[in-house]
Amino acid sequence: MVKRPLGNTGFMIAPVVYGSIVSMGEPQDVSDEYVSWALDHGVNYFDVAPTYGDSEEKLGRSLGSRRKDVYIACKTSCRLRKDAEKEMYESLERLRTDYFDVYQLHSITTDKDVDEAFGTGGVMELMVEAKEKGLTRKVGITAHSEKAALRCLELYPFDTVLFPFNWGLNLGQGIGNALMAEAKKRNMGVISIKSMIHRRWLSVEEVERSRFPKSWCKPIDLERPDFRNAAIKYVFAIGVDAIVPPGDFVNFSYAVENIDKCLSEPLMEEDLALLQRELVAVGDNWFFDIDGKMKGVLRTT
Repeated sequence: MVKRPLGNTGFMIAPVVYGSIVSMGEPQDVSDEYVSWALDHGVNYFDVAPTYGDSEEKLGRSLGSRRKDVYIACKTSCRLRKDAEKEMYESLERLRTDYFDVYQLHSITTDKDVDEAFGTGGVMELMVEAKEKGLTRKVGITAHSEKAALRCLELYPFDTVLFPFNWGLNLGQGIGNALMAEAKKRNMGVISIKSMIHRRWLSVEEVERSRFPKSWCKPIDLERPDFRNAAIKYVFAIGVDAIVPPGDFVNFSYAVENIDKCLSEPLMEEDLALLQRELVAVGDNWFFDIDGKMKGVLRTT
């Protein structure tokens, strides 16, 4: 894979990110195999969080001496400094590293999240200090609410943003347009989650859902490469630098094996037509609403 600049961070990264949920809950030797495969295929950016089960421990062991060859982006969901400080040092220890390449204010969704994080004693005090001390090279934000993310950008010059830039949410509701415009104006690194997601799960899909137990929303069918590739091409066309596939090896490896094809072929009219048809078929079964609130499994009774 050809490496691409991640905004103005100075990092050159592969366009597919290894989300550590791929390793979460797996035996250590399986995680080792997955990480080795990713490294051998050129993946060099790893996204992890203490809230992702045992993924920090698994990833730290799997990377081992190859930590120096990769970028690690960690996160904190804490809103207060007193809660985040111990967690940050535990993350560093579990990942067997002296520093993060990116430390991210995670899952910002509500006004309360923003007010607490940036208030007196808020987690942003720790994040700024961590950058000054060299415990992180860059500071990023991850968000589900575009409104909340934009508020954060008014309060601090973040280096990266991770957001659900998704074909359907963007095409149908324009979700992500304002954030993308602001991120590009600031030359931030932009990473997409949920780019390969179709919609929320339906209650009648329990058997299919068992194929992807770590995905709380439905990936686009493996049997629909035309749809999958169009969705991937769409988010790169609107400006993302890289994608985090759904958190299992099947979807991750698909993205790695098909990313060169997706990036070498422009988004075509037939791709857009396909996505427009799927947009109609999804109806209102989206996995986020306009405020970034998650939608659960749709019940049919």
